[in-house]
Amino acid sequence: MKKTRICKQVSLQSLARGAGGTIALSLLISGCAVGPNFTAPAAPVKSENYSYTPSPTASQTEASAGNAGTSQTLVSVQDIPAAWWQVFRSEALDKLIRDALTKSPTLASAQAALRQAQENYNAQYGSSQFPTVTGSLNGEREHASAVSTGIPGGTIFNLYNASVNVSYTVDVFGANKRGLEGLQAGIDYQRYEVEAAYLTLTSNLVTTAIREASYRAQLQATQEILDAQSRQLEVIEQQFKVGAIAKASFLSQRNLVAQTRASLPGLQKSLEQTRNQLAVYAGRLPSDPGLPEFNLDALQLPQELPVSIPSALVRQRPDIRAAESLLHQASAQIGVATANQYPQFSLTGSYGFASTKTNNLFSENMSFWSLAGGLTAPIFNAGSLSAKRRAAVASYDQAAAQYRSTVLSAFQNVADSLRALEFDAQTLKQQADVESIAKETLDLTTKQYKLGSVSSLTLLDAKRTYQTARVSLIQAQANRYADTAALFQSMGGGWWNRPALTDISSATGAAITDNKAASTE
Repeated sequence: MKKTRICKQVSLQSLARGAGGTIALSLLISGCAVGPNFTAPAAPVKSENYSYTPSPTASQTEASAGNAGTSQTLVSVQDIPAAWWQVFRSEALDKLIRDALTKSPTLASAQAALRQAQENYNAQYGSSQFPTVTGSLNGEREHASAVSTGIPGGTIFNLYNASVNVSYTVDVFGANKRGLEGLQAGIDYQRYEVEAAYLTLTSNLVTTAIREASYRAQLQATQEILDAQSRQLEVIEQQFKVGAIAKASFLSQRNLVAQTRASLPGLQKSLEQTRNQLAVYAGRLPSDPGLPEFNLDALQLPQELPVSIPSALVRQRPDIRAAESLLHQASAQIGVATANQYPQFSLTGSYGFASTKTNNLFSENMSFWSLAGGLTAPIFNAGSLSAKRRAAVASYDQAAAQYRSTVLSAFQNVADSLRALEFDAQTLKQQADVESIAKETLDLTTKQYKLGSVSSLTLLDAKRTYQTARVSLIQAQANRYADTAALFQSMGGGWWNRPALTDISSATGAAITDNKAASTE
């Protein structure tokens, strides 16, 4: 915060010179706003600092076989595209997300909150920056007593009144200006909340689609393994019936088949629940038809990943920008609390007509007018105003601490994503090697078993190893896709490269209004 601006000092004598003096004084010192002038916090790191982690991350990840095994290069000078999810080259995913952006209730809620903040600002701006003008037209029939009129029995008469009244609060010390500044900061906060909702929605859709593809692949792999085990069980059962193998070997194979079959319902449940979640993110009921199915083979891992310099991250993350707006709002409230400790100036005026008859109501001799200037100054409030200012300062300190916490969490998100991508590539390569060796071992063991050189237990162990390796490989592939999406999310998602969103909340409100009108008819 910058140092409080000092307004021009005026004497109490000059404040008491009537309406003309009040007007002259307000014009003389108008525009003076007490309280701190807000400046955005500086980035926590220098522009030339390109590192998010204590030790530099690899500029290129390791490669392995398959779509998810592509080597990825981190590019620090490349901007992030607005439709960042298109890097996965999935037309179905792109279509789903674009459709969800027109239906999401979460996004509609954030947009409605933004419209509310804008209208609150408009209302406050109109009432504080311009005079309030009201008109009145009154008519009454009155009986005046003999005491007040001097006429025995009193008198009954009509009284008609037509007038225009004007009032204006002169913002000498900037209370209204700071209040509007705080409301504008509230608009900025809600605008960044919309961007945060947009980023969260698109990220959730991508990661949920990846998770669905992972469960689908695991389910398919497990079913294939079960089919192979079931065929093997038929062979072993025949061998057991003719006494070629011991019963223990037959029971072990049956147990393996049962264990594999028992894992299918859990995977199916996870797959269905994930699809239900995907439908809700897309703004649909789980029962709605047309939800696309996703497979890992249909997704393409991007070869280049844009990584913004750390000093630019604070301008790209909508959560940081939102926290900065709350800090700005708290700063403006200090100005409001400070201005409330100074005198308040007001101007009022009225012009109208009053008559006992309507035919001469607007005659010149029936007119009246008034012009007044007022000053209200705090004299004694038992320290209430000072306490409110100290509370505003404490609120600013709280917002500053929350801002720093948001920045720290943002940098942690990026660091976690970069490390995850580095280790995901290594894990995937190792899992691919494990799966390849397990498959080769299983094939060799199967041949040896047919020749009678190994026992059935050895074959069962080889099958278990291959099953575990294959499922682990699928999970490693899915993790790499998901962490790639997490990096784009942690970088802000490129919302600054996107045109303004269509306000789906206003369309929803219009539809509700139309429905109400139709039902009324």
